[in-house]
Amino acid sequence: MPVMLVRRADASYKGPPARLIQSGRPMLRPQAIPAVLQLQLQRSRIVLSALAASVPTLSTSTSSSSSSSTSTSSTSSTSSASPQSGLDMSSNADAPTQPKTQPKPARQGPLAYFPLGYKDAAYQWWNSVTPQMAERAVLSMVPYLKETVHGLAAPSAARTTTPATLPQGTNQSEPDPFGTRTWRQSLVQLSGKDRALNEVCIERQGEEVEETLVMVHGYGAGLGFFFKNFEPITRIPGLRLYALDMLGMGNSSRPAFRIHARGRDEKVDEAESWFIDALEEWRKARRIERFTLLGHSLGGYLAVSYAIKYPGHLKKLILASPVGIPEDPYAVNSSLPEPGESTVQNEFTQDQQTATTTGLKHPVPVPVKNGPQHATGADGQEKQQQPSPAQTPPSAPKRPLPGWLVWLWDANVSPFSIVRYAGPLGPRFVSGWSSRRFNHLPADEAEALHEYSFSIFKQKGSGEYALSYILAPGAYARRPVINRIHLVGRQPLPQPSPSTAIATTTAAPRKETGIPIVFMYGENDWMDVAGGLAAEQKLQEARTQALLHASDEESRNENGAVRVIIVPKAGHHLYLDNADYFNEVLRKEMEETKAEGKRHDKNP
Repeated sequence: MPVMLVRRADASYKGPPARLIQSGRPMLRPQAIPAVLQLQLQRSRIVLSALAASVPTLSTSTSSSSSSSTSTSSTSSTSSASPQSGLDMSSNADAPTQPKTQPKPARQGPLAYFPLGYKDAAYQWWNSVTPQMAERAVLSMVPYLKETVHGLAAPSAARTTTPATLPQGTNQSEPDPFGTRTWRQSLVQLSGKDRALNEVCIERQGEEVEETLVMVHGYGAGLGFFFKNFEPITRIPGLRLYALDMLGMGNSSRPAFRIHARGRDEKVDEAESWFIDALEEWRKARRIERFTLLGHSLGGYLAVSYAIKYPGHLKKLILASPVGIPEDPYAVNSSLPEPGESTVQNEFTQDQQTATTTGLKHPVPVPVKNGPQHATGADGQEKQQQPSPAQTPPSAPKRPLPGWLVWLWDANVSPFSIVRYAGPLGPRFVSGWSSRRFNHLPADEAEALHEYSFSIFKQKGSGEYALSYILAPGAYARRPVINRIHLVGRQPLPQPSPSTAIATTTAAPRKETGIPIVFMYGENDWMDVAGGLAAEQKLQEARTQALLHASDEESRNENGAVRVIIVPKAGHHLYLDNADYFNEVLRKEMEETKAEGKRHDKNP
């Protein structure tokens, strides 16, 4: 395809800046929508109006940060929100400037939810880049890292970065102060038809690999959302990092998703295995024996399932705002309260600029200059200071979800189907999510993530259809994590190969002796931290029981530990909301795992 440089000569146009766009279609100006799109636009407006009618208007009694963001995103006279969102927050960019004493009121209805204008949405849809190019655009904002071509670092592939993503005082032309680090993107083929995982691997050149970290995203997302974590985490000597797109999501292959089981539990098993079997096959293809696994949201839920089904391969499990911990969405339980609103609703309506300000939802440990503050726990391990269950106020009883939402959920209607069927208004629908999710970021980062999100949301439906089998309406697990978290790190290890089976027939079956588990939540997270605290208690009880019946060797090898960490000024997407704090926690955890591995090597 030809590569064309798009230049916006029209000074009145408020869309994305000029950039390289690879497309086989002629460029379309927003002022000249082809007649062939008029019918699609009209139909999309009808769909938009119907959706807006079913959703209540935004409340004007929210916090000052939230209302400010909503107001500025819908007026052309105030420009403070525009640089943060990177989107054209007004469909009428030529409106006259209002006096400062008479600001426009916040928009209501569909314009408040979908800030990208009709013409701008059609323009982005017509000239949208491929998902692979959108992913590269996001990765291009990572400082220092160089891309490898067939195993060799390409000098011309040095990553360019905006000043907002570089440490203060850093020059883009400066050499990497933390050693030569390279990245590569690969599509790892798996067995079966149309099964492949998209990965990005970051390695430190000239160093022996001592630790491996694997990062897995949440529902419908992609590895590009971790772009602020890649460079800071890989400063650790000897660390290799893999970021994966789950099967059927991101830029991984998208095979048809079908469930053949009949029973409810069997359906959950099959849906979970669809993802974690692919992860295990990828591990074998990469010849990784043991590693640290980090999962966010749905990725955290699946990481727990992986640890139980495939024991013996995890050194540490890090669960960042995991979904699916509570047991009953309608139960009133003081030890495990439910959030007062649907997590699905919060994902689409929570303003991230509000989430990144200090709130009062969860007590937060006092941060220190050198990173998160830790204390020594009862198990002798260094432990994050945390709120007790008694400090976490019980939430109001969960209100039942609307019948139409339950019906759509059980019918397995994916929210991404709306983006696909909306045609030229697809980017407009995505802007309703991205303008809130990324409005705390610089304009160029928010714009790149918006286009990246649209590029993966519009792809063929696949892994997203597993959601209704794993979670009930309202994003509560059909098989809650709280009922099986105690099994993590306590499973029988795989039997030895047949060649060594004779020598071990009389030996007792070997079992895991625990693994460290870290729960991380944002201060303003709508995944309730009480779930993590309840899981912590269950894990501590499992450790106590294991030590009561352990042999001398098992007692010496006991490695079970758990901590709950709250990231201040962050919401559900804590890795992006407060990346500096999140990265500091991750570096500390990986350094600890690295030191533990060295101690084990000296005293096996």
